[in-house]
Amino acid sequence: MKLAMTDFTPFASLLGGILIGCGAALLWLVNGRIAGISGIIGNLLTARHGDIVWRVAFLFGLIGAPWFYLALSGMPAVRIEASIPVILAGGMLVGFGTRLGSGCTSGHGVCGIARLSIRSVVATCLFMATGCITVFRTHRILGG
Repeated sequence: MKLAMTDFTPFASLLGGILIGCGAALLWLVNGRIAGISGIIGNLLTARHGDIVWRVAFLFGLIGAPWFYLALSGMPAVRIEASIPVILAGGMLVGFGTRLGSGCTSGHGVCGIARLSIRSVVATCLFMATGCITVFRTHRILGG
């Protein structure tokens, strides 16, 4: 997928960020839980009975929201240039990395930094630096 500066949408990005922040704050205030997706999914099968309902509701909202948006605004133009094996390998590496890093970007980046967690600040800086290095290597050095 190629993005140009003409695709820059600051209002939609700001609104999306506000909604993510409000959702994370609401989950923390109501349930005392952090909205880290890897933790919500990773602990779903081993959760206590009272914890299953909110986890499933959170996941339904996470999956259902794009479908709701799609129904309102139509399908955006998306072109995936990677092969299925590359996508699967990337997904496996992300899953391994979230376990290794004790959380994902949503848990560390949104919730951890908001709680002023030094561990989350370091983890998020490493996530971002690794992403920048990967994009640089893929696009500039490997020509992808």
